[in-house]
Amino acid sequence: MPYPAKTDRGRILAAALRQVEQQGLRGLSLRALAGSLELTPNALYRYFADRAVLEAALVGEVAQLLRSTMERAVRKGGPEQAIRNIARVYLEFARKRPRLYELLLLPCDVHEGKATPHQDLWNLVLEYVTALTGPNQASEATIAFWAYLHGTAQLEALNVFNGKKPGKAFDFGLNAWMAAASANVD
Repeated sequence: MPYPAKTDRGRILAAALRQVEQQGLRGLSLRALAGSLELTPNALYRYFADRAVLEAALVGEVAQLLRSTMERAVRKGGPEQAIRNIARVYLEFARKRPRLYELLLLPCDVHEGKATPHQDLWNLVLEYVTALTGPNQASEATIAFWAYLHGTAQLEALNVFNGKKPGKAFDFGLNAWMAAASANVD
């Protein structure tokens, strides 16, 4: 007679995300994760072949969380407002959930021909950048925008701004990007 499952993939991922949020990716312990779910460590391998597979799944969860946040933020306004909202929620996510943001910096392979979580985020941002710039400059403008956001997030994480938000400096850079993007409309 088969034994009833004590858990499922979703519960494991939720518990792993909580553990990462509390202790960082380096603090992720499969033994502690299994213990928090009242499982033996080997039970996790029914759902994840190894730690790398679990980490890739966590990247997917965090990317989807950020994507959902971005999607809610872009519901109102035109393309320029959407870009400003994406920038705002991206930096808020990096500030408020730095240990989860760290997961977004991990590589993630394509599985079963599907886009990676990184590509899903890229496609969402590309859609709004394209609406602003037109299709011919969209890829270049998206790379510049993403690099600007990531660079700002990393500088904040390194405390370059002495615990303060970049404020006017960030707005200056975003406005400069907007002006350049708008000037290159196809």
